[in-house]
Formats: sequence, structure tokens, C-alpha cells
Amino acid sequence: MAGAAIAAPLPVVPLPAQVELSSGRFVLDARTPVRYADPQARAAADEFARLAKTTQGVALVVDAGRTSRAGGIEFRIDPDATAEAEGYSLIVKPHHVVVSAREPRGLFYGAVTLWQLLSTDADGRIAVPALHIQDAPRFTWRGLMLDSARHMQTVDEIKQVLDMMSLHKLNTFHWHLTDDQGWRVEIKRYPRLTEVGGCRIPLTVPGSPPAPEYCGYYTHDQIRDVVAYAASRHITVVPEFDMPGHAQAAVAAYPELGVTGTTPPVSAEWGVHKYLFNVDEPTFEFLENVMAEMIPLFPGTYFHIGGDEAVKDQWKASASVQARMRELGIANEADLQSWFIHRLEKYLSSHGKRLIGWDEILEGGLPAEATVMSWRGIEGGIEAAGEGHDVVMSPSSDLYLDYLQTHSPNEPPGRPAIIPLSQVYAFEPVPAALAADKRHHILGVQANAWTEHMRRFDRVQHALLPRVAALAEVAWTPAARKDWNGFLARLPVQLPRYRALGIGYAKTPFEVRSSVMPTAQTGQVVVTLTNALGYDGIRYTLDGSEPGADSPAYAGPFTARWPVTLRAAVFVDGVALAPAIPHRIDATTWFSRSDEELEMCTGALMLRLEDDGPVTGERAIFNADIFNPCWSWKSAPLAGIGEIVVRAGRIPYNFQLAGDEKSRRFQPAVTEHGELKVSAGCDGPVLASAPLPANADADGFLTLALPITATTQTQDLCVVFTGDTRPAYWVLDRITLLPR
Repeated sequence: MAGAAIAAPLPVVPLPAQVELSSGRFVLDARTPVRYADPQARAAADEFARLAKTTQGVALVVDAGRTSRAGGIEFRIDPDATAEAEGYSLIVKPHHVVVSAREPRGLFYGAVTLWQLLSTDADGRIAVPALHIQDAPRFTWRGLMLDSARHMQTVDEIKQVLDMMSLHKLNTFHWHLTDDQGWRVEIKRYPRLTEVGGCRIPLTVPGSPPAPEYCGYYTHDQIRDVVAYAASRHITVVPEFDMPGHAQAAVAAYPELGVTGTTPPVSAEWGVHKYLFNVDEPTFEFLENVMAEMIPLFPGTYFHIGGDEAVKDQWKASASVQARMRELGIANEADLQSWFIHRLEKYLSSHGKRLIGWDEILEGGLPAEATVMSWRGIEGGIEAAGEGHDVVMSPSSDLYLDYLQTHSPNEPPGRPAIIPLSQVYAFEPVPAALAADKRHHILGVQANAWTEHMRRFDRVQHALLPRVAALAEVAWTPAARKDWNGFLARLPVQLPRYRALGIGYAKTPFEVRSSVMPTAQTGQVVVTLTNALGYDGIRYTLDGSEPGADSPAYAGPFTARWPVTLRAAVFVDGVALAPAIPHRIDATTWFSRSDEELEMCTGALMLRLEDDGPVTGERAIFNADIFNPCWSWKSAPLAGIGEIVVRAGRIPYNFQLAGDEKSRRFQPAVTEHGELKVSAGCDGPVLASAPLPANADADGFLTLALPITATTQTQDLCVVFTGDTRPAYWVLDRITLLPR
């Protein structure tokens, strides 16, 4: 069946594989029967009814028994419906709807598609267009990883993530449960893993009140609850127990598992740590005992052992590890990790599990049955598939959701190296460079949400959506059917569904951002409005009022006289896609910049960082380059300026950089606590400088006013805090130019 041309995009994400439209529509209301004959079909019928009631307000009655030809909706288990295990068929006629599938999971996906097709017309009637959909996923692994080690989520929050996944036909939940910053899975045989390894003391600026311990873990009963809930939505949970690296929390609980003989704290720092498990037999007994307790909790096929970022310094420096290598005839530390992975694989295989790990497990050789998750680009996936290993593509360059998604100053903390919605959508999991006879090894695709900077669950939701919608189309829809413009046209219909279901999502991709430029005529500016996704339908006001669908339409840059308070939003079908953010434009607009409005001098490792306090409530957020703390204001208007006022914050420097530490740069300090320096360009003369105090003010900030003699109309400014001030770190909050 060839897909027919569709005049208006169906409001379905991900887009089905094959669609044929017919004439007419099926209208439903509370009297519409929803039936099933096979008990295996009941869950799909119930899910459709639940979604219809929540989003459309119609209470449908689900009952056993075949629907009569006179009308109604029928869910069928039918071995002849499709050859695909996860596939389904959906036939909508004006008086009858049939959803059929070979297996319950396919029927569930058909129920989700039918729900998405519901729309309300101008007369308030709920209807579905007449059509025939024959659908099945492109990939068998359609995954999402959530890091619960750095910041935990409640069981109810995990279930919200699973709900969101099921609505996008994702089927694999990769649960990252252990790391340097926390051990989150109960192991009854080793209680100190959670008693000690499950707690850390967050770092604060010296002199600040100590932060309360951050503690938590998931009990066996909670894990069983999550796994069962996921299974009811046809999602498999894959646990991750990271080894041989990312082991500091475990070593803090049981120091004999480590290499150095010392007892570290559970880490309160982000980045790449050096603690490894050792390679003696008692440690392998521990690892196997832990896996033995985890395996019954997770009945799926795969067990993730991590294997990433295992810096080998401790192994290299350890006499006992080196002696063990000689005993085993192992030449180097990469081969030792390979031996480590082989032992884990043998144990897991003997317990009916398949080992999967990050692409570093390729180093030194890999067991034939191991599966590789390629995160350092796609090259590891190409190598693994070329060697005959199954692969899940999960590159940090395209599918790491802790990277921010727009340049908006309203983005939460995270990595400001942007991965926008369009980049997720454009990702192709099967590389052209991979030989045709190896492409079947690409099991699928997965996005990852690392939570170092996601202290609250709303930030997790912000990171996931709408990018998971794009991921869903990458994972499900045939490559030839993907259509970015069509996806954008379908996306606004998803937003009210998210809201009705209580699913949070990022508003920043839908925001309207404004930029202004002064004109030659005093008091006038040219205003340009943009939207990150390129939607038309921008409406705006200049009096501070909330724009509506009847407000002036933006047709291109326009001239306005300040002072004004500009507000703008994108409207689709009369509804704003995101709140309108006020932008005040007045005589001071040109003379002040926040850190979000400045550039990093080099951008070597730029992060969007949150302050360490207060314990509750909102905290300040700063853009900072932790490799080179330098901010740049291009073409600053210095004519007539006599003073530069800098407001700075002070936050903990809680990063471990391992081998990248040598790349960090800072200018040497002249005074005891360093200086604030403002230069004409990053290599130009110093225009202003002042010594820094030992600490910030009581509110965590410091304001310094620096006299300056300006000599040019405009000048690039670079702001630097000198000295290596760790364990604390000065960061720029705002810079303001004042006239003489």
C-alpha cells in the first residue's frame, strides 16, 4: 500500500509508515461502543478510552464482545493483521473503526495513533478522518536514558516519563542507577551501598552554610513497581550498573573495592573521576553478587555495564593491579578493561542476559555477543557493527538532552552547546559509511538525559520535550517518510495534549525572541522578531499588554520609538505556542548586558550553571566557561562612558576534569584573591582593574565599579577574573556602562 498525498498533515507523531485517506469521517461520542473480543486487546482499548477522556472529555464505555457492523470501535488481536510484532493496522470508516495487530504491543501503538487522530470540529463534535494506516516501527530499539544517579526522580515522576515515552511509541527505558555521585539501587547484601553511597554533601562556596545531605535510592519494591508500570506500556527497563569506572560512590561505601586503599567521599562534583574498581577476586565476587540481586528485578534481555570514561591512572599506579596483569598475561590497561568486560559478559550470559555498554568497551576487544551503545559520535557504532556487534546509536553530538535546545536566556542550567529540535530530527542512525551487509546490526537509536544540572523534575521535562517527539520520528518513521516541515506543522497539536495529560515540555523553542538596533534618529529602534523553529504567525504588542491572535502581525523588521515594552508570541489556530516574554526597550538598553547576552572569549567548555543557594527556591544561573573564565562584549558603546559596573556571583567549582585538567586556563593573579580585569579585546590593553575580595557579599554577589577612560566610539570588551580561585569560582552576572 503506497502512502497517499495528504493535503493537511495528520496530527500524529511519529508519522505512520503508510497512510491512505478516504472520504468521510467517523464521529464518536459517549454512546460510541468500544469493544474487544480477545482479553489481550483490553489494555489497548482501555488506554484509548483513558486518553480520549483526559484530552477530549468524552467518557467511552469499554466492553468485551465484537462490535456490530452498525458502528463502534473495535480492538482486535489478529495474527494476519501485520507481519511485524510491533505493527498494527487501523481502518477508519464513517460507521466503523477497527484497530488490529498481531501482538498486544502493536495494538497499544494503534490505540495511541487512533487517539491522536481525534479532533473537535467547530460544532464540538469529535471525529476521526476516514483512512487506512498500515504501520510498524523502523527500529526495534527506541530508547531514552534517564540518569537517576546525579539527581533522583520520584517513582511517580519516573512513571510520568514512561507515560510520555509510550505516547511517542518509545519502547526502551535505560535507567542509569549508579555513578560517582550516588548509588541508587537497593542491594540487600551490601547495605552500605545505599546507606553511604546513596548520600552526598553538595559543595558550597567557602563561608556559606553547609548544604544538607542529598540522599536517596530505589527499593526493590519501587523498582518492581516501575518495571511493571513500564511493561504495561510495552516498555522494557534496562538497568545500568557502571563499571569499572564511575565507581566512587561504591568505593566510598566499601573502600576495599577500590584501587588506592583510601576512602573517598561520595562525589559532589561533576565531570570525569578517577576511581575504579580493582580487579581482584573478592571484588568480582562483589560485582557478581550485586548483579545477581539486580537481575531478577529487571526481566528484560539487556544489562548495561557502563564501561565509559574509565581513566586508567589508578590501575597504572597500583602495584597490585600491575601484578594481577602480569599474572594474567595482560599487556596494558586497555586489555585489562577488555578482560574485565569479558568476565562480566560471561557472568551475564550464564544468567540469560546480554551485555550492553558504552562504546569504550570496544577498546582491547569485545565478546562476540556484546552490544555497543555508541555515544562518542557514530564512529564506535560503525566499528562495532563492522565487527558483527549489535549497536544502538546514541551520539552526544546529536542526542544528549542535557545540552540546551535554544539560545534563549530562559533555558535552565545545562550545556549551552545547543542541540536544537531540528538536529535531533535530522539524525540518521544508519551511517552511509556502514557496509550494506552490516546495517542490520543497528538495533536503533536512543537519546540520553544526564541530570547533573537537572536538580528539579521540571528541568528533566524541559530537556525531554519536544525533542523526544523528534526522536520518536527518527526511531519509528521510515527515513523516506520523514519531513521536517510536516513535523513542525504537526507539533503544535501535540502541545495541548501534553498540557491535558500533565506532561511538562520546553517552552523556549516556541518563544519569540527580539533584537533591537538603534537608528540614526534619537529615540527610534529597529525591532526584529524571530522564533527558533521558524514558525510564522508572530503577533506583538508595544504597550506591555499580552498579545492575542488579533494583535499586529509581524511581517518583518519594523521601527518603534522607545521607551516601549515589547511582547510577542507565535499563534497557531488562534492559540499562543508559548508565553510572551516582556522586553523593555529604553535609553539604558544599549549600556547593559547580562551574562546570557555576552559571548565566551573561547567557549572551550561553556556551561550554564546554577548557584549553590538558597537551599529552597529559585537560584541564580550563570553562563560560564570553566576552561577559560572570560566574557566578551562585542562593540560595546564606550563613547562618553566613565565607569564600568560589574555584578559578579561566586559559586563552587565542582568539576573534575581528569586528563582535560591541563586545558584549563586562567590569568595569574597579582593580589591575594585575584582581580577583576576589563580589557580592550582579549589581547588588548587593560582598561580597568580592581582587586577581588576573599568572598562575595551576604547575598552571594559582588558589585564593583571601575573607572574607565574610553578612547573609541565602540570597543570589544573582555571581562576576566584572574587567579585559580578554586574551590570557588567567580562568574559574571551583569556588566553596565555608566556615563562620565
